[in-house]
Amino acid sequence: MGVHGMGRVRFRVTVALSVSVALIAVPSVLASQAPIDFGRLAMGAHGAVVSVDGHATSIGIEVLRVGGTAIDAAVAVGMALAVTHPQAGNLGGGGFMVIYLAEEGRYTTLDFREKAPAAATRTMYLGEDGRPVRGLNYVGWKAVGVPGTVAGFGTAHARWGHLPWSRLVEPAVRLASDGFYVSPYLARSFARVARIFRQHDASAAAFLHPNGTPYMAGERFRQPDLAWSLRQIASGGADAFYRGPIAERVAAAMTANGGLITAADLAAYEAIEREPIRGTYRGYEVVSMGPPSSGGTILVQMLNILEQFDLSDMEPTSPELVHLLAESMRQAYLDRALYLGDADHSPVPVERLTSKAYARQLAAEIPRQRARASSELGAGVLTTAESPETTHYSVVDAAGNAVSITYTIEAGFGAKVVAAGTGFLLNNEMGDFNEWPGVTDSRGYVGTEPNLIAPGKRPLSSMTPTIVASDGVPLALIGSPGGKTIINTVLRVVTNLIDFGLALPDAVDSPRVHHQWMPDSLRLEGNFPAETIAALKKMGHSLGTSRLQGDAHCIYIYPDGARMAVADGRRSGAAAAY
Repeated sequence: MGVHGMGRVRFRVTVALSVSVALIAVPSVLASQAPIDFGRLAMGAHGAVVSVDGHATSIGIEVLRVGGTAIDAAVAVGMALAVTHPQAGNLGGGGFMVIYLAEEGRYTTLDFREKAPAAATRTMYLGEDGRPVRGLNYVGWKAVGVPGTVAGFGTAHARWGHLPWSRLVEPAVRLASDGFYVSPYLARSFARVARIFRQHDASAAAFLHPNGTPYMAGERFRQPDLAWSLRQIASGGADAFYRGPIAERVAAAMTANGGLITAADLAAYEAIEREPIRGTYRGYEVVSMGPPSSGGTILVQMLNILEQFDLSDMEPTSPELVHLLAESMRQAYLDRALYLGDADHSPVPVERLTSKAYARQLAAEIPRQRARASSELGAGVLTTAESPETTHYSVVDAAGNAVSITYTIEAGFGAKVVAAGTGFLLNNEMGDFNEWPGVTDSRGYVGTEPNLIAPGKRPLSSMTPTIVASDGVPLALIGSPGGKTIINTVLRVVTNLIDFGLALPDAVDSPRVHHQWMPDSLRLEGNFPAETIAALKKMGHSLGTSRLQGDAHCIYIYPDGARMAVADGRRSGAAAAY
């Protein structure tokens, strides 16, 4: 049974007691600090960090140990992930932060999403036949949006940081310069993209051996050009990236390779503090990211729909529950296609989409024993894919400040291109715009107006960094990578916690569900019971399977101040608390 009302969730702890904590080696650049326990789960009374990578987590914990705030640690972790997790950690991408400022008792968000360059047009990815040119918005120089990560970190530090900026960047400089040992996961990722890297000289120089072969597991990987870029940022702040020597190299590479971003585009970029999306679910507050992310709006909408049903008497993997999840997702992702985009460029009806009254109307339309057809539900929209390679991390400090942050360069290794001499990959976020104006079909193309390309516009995102609060203070920090699956992964963790009272490790481990309206397919992780699958098919759901969905690195905060940090076992990860 889940616990409803404003009290703290009393989680079952069976899994928490059985999860072992592993020790991993930290690089020599961190050898001066005391040993840190890493693993799927770590407990602590004062602060916690959880990310996809042990080096980054270790750096974040050290920042907290020397008096840094959660915001300081979040910056340091993000900079380190740009070195150790190049699939998604980045200097050349963007993302979102959801922040709790304990002294002010205030929640806020920071939008550092990429922007379309001034020369972008809504038809820039269409060929002479009026159809999208395959891959043009995903690989290469024209796929790159103006990066926001460094501006986001710089803005967060200037407003809420405590330690000197250079102190937060220097660990990443040393990691890039001294190198680290390649993990099996990173080695497999390098092997998958080596062929594309070989097509771009600067990318090959940064990420492959001189003979063009990828780095193998156990090899030391050094990145001298990236170390140079990080040194510029450490000494010159965000200006070094947007107006200084890094900007000069990026702009020159764009000109040489047919890209659209100019020095003026870089100089004009700014991160924006925005009001969070706020909702309630069975007495708990949900604080998440608003447009240009669709995450918070659609998450709150789905929770409002599910609140109309008593889920606590259902099993977490039962067909009855999965059916309600799928139908809530189907409707919410239709609304995502219809209404969500950059609110600075077109109005987004957030208040209506997140209202309890709208949710009651939608819930009443869900049949309990059969699946609806997405083509019928969105018949007025149809006419004749955001990448899963993102990363999320969470930080809480001793004072109670909290940061839930998701950032990305979009597809794994972004656009696969590097400006010569910089050592970091550039994003392919332009692929998150609707590339084919006016065409929305059953294959998943969406061509609705709110997310069409325009100069200076930020592409729609599914990133959903979220804080669940009780009595006004953070209870759990939740988020995940996974492209359009992100929102549904966060939804699953939230409902597991609140409706079923699961301990955080159980809530993270529980098999996940995804429906995005179009294509009309309900995708389940592979460990659902056979009887659930049979019942869903009988209801008329078109089923697909996902080997893995998401990578949720979460923190739970107990009433006495203790923190539980859980790294998702679906991918490599490290949790540490002290």
